[in-house]
Amino acid sequence: MKLLKKIVLALLVLIVFAQFFGPEKNEGDMASIEPFLAETNPPAYVKAILEETCYDCHSDVTRYPWYNNITPVNYWLAEHIEDGKKHFNVSNWVGNSVKRKDHKFEELIEMVEDKSMPLKSYTITHSEANLSEDQIKAVIDWAKLVRVKYSMMPQPE
Repeated sequence: MKLLKKIVLALLVLIVFAQFFGPEKNEGDMASIEPFLAETNPPAYVKAILEETCYDCHSDVTRYPWYNNITPVNYWLAEHIEDGKKHFNVSNWVGNSVKRKDHKFEELIEMVEDKSMPLKSYTITHSEANLSEDQIKAVIDWAKLVRVKYSMMPQPE
């Protein structure tokens, strides 16, 4: 029994100690999103949807919830953000080829259409990110218009 108490106490000390450490936060500013907005020109309604449902994981601007201060949850969130930015990062829009941008919008349409974005794990704690059918249609319609714009741009050989 003494061994069990020592193990529990050691784990408790380790958990408390771990709270003083955490991953680096994703704290950019809204200016990093401006080139994306200027190029894709979302209507105000879609822009609000993007701010509410996409930027936390797909930009350098993340609004962290209170539970991000709890280790190991903060590491789990950091991994989600890193993965989201790897696939689609609106803060890193400049410098991508037209072909890549078009492909990202093709993926955006597919994932919003089949409701795999936003992630269920995100909408559980961010109920405002649950998209209505009208919101889904607005985002898809805008994304399709952006793809038309990209299709008319010259492509390097």
